[in-house]
Amino acid sequence: MKKLYIALIALALMASACQLGGASQAQPTAIPLAATAIPSPTVAANPTTGPQGGGAEAGTEKVAAADGMTQVYIPDGTFMRGGVDSEARTNEMPNSKITMTGFWMDKTEVTNGMYMLCVTAGACELPHSIDQAVLKSASRENYFRNPEFADYPVVYVGWGDADAYCSWAGRRLPTEAEWEYAARGAFPSLNTFPWGDQRPDGSYANFNSMVGDTMKVGSYPAGASPFGVLDMAGNVGEWVNDFFDSKYYDLGIVLNPTGPVSRADVFSRVVRGGHWGDAWMMLRVSARATMMGPNPAAQVGTDRWYGESAPSIGFRCAADN
Repeated sequence: MKKLYIALIALALMASACQLGGASQAQPTAIPLAATAIPSPTVAANPTTGPQGGGAEAGTEKVAAADGMTQVYIPDGTFMRGGVDSEARTNEMPNSKITMTGFWMDKTEVTNGMYMLCVTAGACELPHSIDQAVLKSASRENYFRNPEFADYPVVYVGWGDADAYCSWAGRRLPTEAEWEYAARGAFPSLNTFPWGDQRPDGSYANFNSMVGDTMKVGSYPAGASPFGVLDMAGNVGEWVNDFFDSKYYDLGIVLNPTGPVSRADVFSRVVRGGHWGDAWMMLRVSARATMMGPNPAAQVGTDRWYGESAPSIGFRCAADN
């Protein structure tokens, strides 16, 4: 597949004229023959400070070896999944207590600098829309390879790109339940937002087009979740591993839910957290959004085969140890 599209990517990069037609368009491409690295986080000499798994305390941090990402430990526990406030939608119901096994969650969204490491290693595609590289953001023509934005979240990555990155980094995409647990906190927390019930403003999150584009990761420490995870509301929406089913909660799975099995020709994936252009309602920890993931059965090179990407969607990874 990469060989089929390498010429297109090279031409797109030389011309610096890649375009996107809408706010939520497509997915996977081909990497360039040679990628120009941009500044990226320095990986600590001891990349795994702190416990590696079950014995860690809530909020313990360590640094991932592959990309320098700080990871936060989310311990075994129970949380309230689903809508608990007046804005709750049908697809957030019924709410119920869910029991989770401990895991590690990336403290922030994956950045341009981190993602470039994967591109340079040949394991990730350039950000793209269908078969065209897209190196801009919503308002910045020079974004992905610009050192000024190395610590900003990578965008124009589809579900397949996010999955490939997490695999390369020795991690995985979080399940939807893991994401909501990390955002809301353990029961008896019934937080509407990661930081509590106070409606967001410009001190808590990047939303409602106040900035009109992404912000540097970690810019809103007041918006941290009870476990200390950042940017779980606003900035960019985040791919999680699960297929989307609006009635999945009806199944009543209460131990480590992993999401529905894909149905024939249905490849929608869950997106969580709201983004820089969303109204405050989508920043609620229970709010569920969806975009099209890749369909491997579709014709190669079509939008269904790639899935969707957007200037408002990024991701973070999780790990078991």
